[in-house]
Amino acid sequence: MEFFKPGRVIDFMRVRRPVITGSAIAVVLSLASFVWPGANFGIDFRGGTELELRFDASVTAAQVRSALEASGYAAPDVVNVEGHPGQYIIRVREVSAIDEGRASAIERAVRQALGEVRLENFSISPGGDKITVRLGASVEADALRNAVEQAGVRVRGANAFGRPEDHRYEIHLAGVAERILEQLRQRLGEKAPSEPLRVEWMGPKAGAQLRDAAIQAILYALAFIMVYVAFRFDLRFAPGGVVALLHDAIVTLGVYNALQKEVNLTTVAAVLTVVGYSINDTIVVYDRIRENMTRMRDRPLRELINLSVSQTLSRSIITSGTTLLSMAAFFFFGTDVIRDLTFAIFVGILVGTYSSIYVAAPLTELMDHYLFRRRAALARKAPSAGRSVPSTG
Repeated sequence: MEFFKPGRVIDFMRVRRPVITGSAIAVVLSLASFVWPGANFGIDFRGGTELELRFDASVTAAQVRSALEASGYAAPDVVNVEGHPGQYIIRVREVSAIDEGRASAIERAVRQALGEVRLENFSISPGGDKITVRLGASVEADALRNAVEQAGVRVRGANAFGRPEDHRYEIHLAGVAERILEQLRQRLGEKAPSEPLRVEWMGPKAGAQLRDAAIQAILYALAFIMVYVAFRFDLRFAPGGVVALLHDAIVTLGVYNALQKEVNLTTVAAVLTVVGYSINDTIVVYDRIRENMTRMRDRPLRELINLSVSQTLSRSIITSGTTLLSMAAFFFFGTDVIRDLTFAIFVGILVGTYSSIYVAAPLTELMDHYLFRRRAALARKAPSAGRSVPSTG
């Protein structure tokens, strides 16, 4: 299928300077969006609590979300489990119900209750649902439980564990999950469950490590793609391809930040998908440029780029259009998680198709001019400069 008359050449490079300027502005604004309004990192990167609950079948996701927002949770995520009416996955950003001030108060209360018994170790789990202590002598577990309760914390139980001579104890607290269940029962009554099906949490430190690993994955992908393009073609093509990929990834994330959509591992997967799709489109254009450079050695690279992009334009429209239609179906008929994934891919495909023409190709022309053309000009001047001027005497 051809959208344009065969043999027609569009002068894309005529407007390359204003378009590249616009692309540079878009990249700068996207980078600035990481400062303001800032990235809306999800539980995967920021940390939080996830629990799976089964409600009465008549309870909707909107009712659960409203109940959580009324209880003070900012932007809770409520996802319906497919095929299980009334069963939802709930994600909130809170990790621990115990802040540093409360933790210090608990430790002071425990020391006072122990009296002469030495407190050798005191630690609270990152999820705020368990206190572990190691003592210099044995005590009654109930004494520890009462001390923690006097500090104003709800306790589910206390017990000794490990070898008796270690004098180690665990005090199990009512964490974020228990607090959520209690608040839901207060607002939804008997429709709310009594126990969660599953509870998971991730601390901020682990989330930060996961975020750093995601950034490294994107950078490694870009680095290996640059090496591939350099070997597949030559050095003049590689920088344009990598800059185009960076442009696509940064602008896609910038749109996410501007709309304050949640950035999580699903978003990283979408960005990596966009990177792979974009380089595929760029490689098609590059391959046609290289073919035309071999067949038309006497023509300038600017004309070859216009010719090559015009020859591949119908293919790009068909490929991108088909993919966008597929993403649109997932976006309108998929779940919330699928919508976030398809939105990033949708934006990335539009940006990636554009960057193959107006980022990768112009930068290739620039590299050709400043590296290869200048090197060839200097090589032509060198022999003439070395010749001696004949004597007239």
